Amino acid sequence: MSLFARNSLIALLIAGAITGTVAYAINYLNSARIAELSAIEDKLSIDTLSLETQFSLIAASPCDSVASTTTFTGELSDLGSRLAYTENQLGTNNDKVMRLKEQYSLLEIRDYLLTKQLAATCGTKPVTVLYFYSNKGDCADCDKAGYALSYLRTTYPALRVYSFDYNLDLGALKTLIVLTKLNGSLPAFVINGKRSYGFTSLDDLEQQFPKGALATSSANKSN
Repeated sequence: MSLFARNSLIALLIAGAITGTVAYAINYLNSARIAELSAIEDKLSIDTLSLETQFSLIAASPCDSVASTTTFTGELSDLGSRLAYTENQLGTNNDKVMRLKEQYSLLEIRDYLLTKQLAATCGTKPVTVLYFYSNKGDCADCDKAGYALSYLRTTYPALRVYSFDYNLDLGALKTLIVLTKLNGSLPAFVINGKRSYGFTSLDDLEQQFPKGALATSSANKSN
């Protein structure tokens, strides 16, 4: 075999090996993404059932189950982070991602209603934030606002943050938007019932909270 032929064969083998490696890596990543989506879907189903059960428990013994929502808040936040990561990997228009976002949004709304019910029935004073954003490229400050809220939620574990894609085609979410009387400007926040729009800095966002609200959220962690 001539040197040219041998070099050509080696180059062909290398190219084949690279192609095979790339194909394997793509298949592996696709399998991992599908597995992650399935895991999120299963978790959403379980959490939805759990939340429905909590509603029933509270109806039977209204204030005996107040503490049970604390753990669920962290689980809901973790699930939202996993869903956001998957959305970044597969794209905002992926059909399965959209269905999972709809399920997650319903779960958030149910937890928000549960929180309000506990406040009315048991005299609790939760600090809640409804955050509305857009992934369509028409909200320049939405990413920064999301990062700021993530920081606040980490710093104040008792803070209850509910994030919603404003453009999601979901009847319950549209009803929530109407009831909160949003004007369509994004990012939008409803902090303990008070509306605000736009994002400039973390400090300005903290000023939107009722006086002492964040300190109370932090204190709840040690109780």
